[in-house]
Amino acid sequence: MKKLLLSFLCITCIVLRLYSQNLNPVLIGYWHNWSTTTPYIQLDQIDSRYNIIEIAFAVPTSTSDMTMIFTPDVITQQTFINKVNLIKSQGKKVLISIGGATTSIDLTTSTNKTAFINSMINIINTFGFDGIDIDIENGNSILINNGGTISNPANPAMINLIDAIKQIMTNYRTNHPGKLMLTMAPETAYVQGGQSGFGSIWGGYLPIIHALRDSIDFLQVQLYNSGSMYGVDGNIYTQGTADFIVAMTEVVIKGFNTNGGYFTGLPASKVAVGLPACPSAAGGGFVDTNTVMAAIKYLIGIGTKPGSYTLNQISGYPNLAGLMTWSINWDALSTCESSYQFARNFQNIFGSTTECKTLNSNQANFQVFPNPAKNQLLIKFKSQNNSKIQIYNSAGFMVIEKIINSKEQNIDISNLIKGIYLIKNEITILKFVKD
Repeated sequence: MKKLLLSFLCITCIVLRLYSQNLNPVLIGYWHNWSTTTPYIQLDQIDSRYNIIEIAFAVPTSTSDMTMIFTPDVITQQTFINKVNLIKSQGKKVLISIGGATTSIDLTTSTNKTAFINSMINIINTFGFDGIDIDIENGNSILINNGGTISNPANPAMINLIDAIKQIMTNYRTNHPGKLMLTMAPETAYVQGGQSGFGSIWGGYLPIIHALRDSIDFLQVQLYNSGSMYGVDGNIYTQGTADFIVAMTEVVIKGFNTNGGYFTGLPASKVAVGLPACPSAAGGGFVDTNTVMAAIKYLIGIGTKPGSYTLNQISGYPNLAGLMTWSINWDALSTCESSYQFARNFQNIFGSTTECKTLNSNQANFQVFPNPAKNQLLIKFKSQNNSKIQIYNSAGFMVIEKIINSKEQNIDISNLIKGIYLIKNEITILKFVKD
């Protein structure tokens, strides 16, 4: 009973923190649209701690035709769409990731630019994605060519990519009630590498990030497959260490000088730390659970310095966005430390940053029946009521919102997956279990 209570209080803390800060902290995971290398995981079976799911990948038709395509593997298109809608109904965000390690994107010509824009709009609308992730790791569109600066790039393919993303986002806002989410997952050479030089791949993403900084929701640099990089202190740090995590994260928050001009950092609330879920998930840069925890706790200001790097901002960055991993499928493997160890570590880190307040059920102004519940949840108020009821999942997302203007009312919860939920109004927060 004590263990259940502690678990409930922990979930309460996570939900309240997320509720107050919106999508922060986030656990972003890439999902494999294939069944080789790692087991295929059904979208609706993903660990509930992942609140942003990035589908890998939309790819061009060929190296010369930038008409983007995405075809669900294993299951039919309609089944995939149904599963996307289901997990979106639980408050999670589902994005389509563009590119990947083996894909090249080149928008040098207006023909390719137009094909890219139209095909991505079609993919987004067809599958109901909440946004796009830019994980382009090859191609002319992410290279510093023809000179130029961070604020004024000269590479036509890069200029076209920036404009294409803007047009896709504008189209979405015109036809949907809200903003298209935008995340980016560049490799370190394209970001922090700009300190060493500004040309070719070095600093290649910096003009793109700069041009889209107001639209970017999360920047999640891949802190793996990297080698060594400079920190903002001018020292070199090696992947796979706590120092590398801390130094590479702070440098994109603080900003730095390059030969292409000064790169102004992003707010910590837009920066997620990108790490592999297990050694097999990357060619290098895996960091064990305890080291990740020590590094992130130091970054967010609740832990001691785990290595030689000293934060420029001594108080840390409490609003750090969260974590990203390649990938959900690798994290699910029991041979990678343990199944969903990365997601568990995320919860252990960020769940401990908020003080818990004990909830006294005697002070509640409503009760819920039955508990556990399967399809219908009955809300009973102590007196006639006019109140807004909100239900949150364990990832901290609101999944149901209803106005209750009577003493009793049933709420349909049949579309929720099994698990623990919080239901709240202005006065009361209660837990219930969906069976």
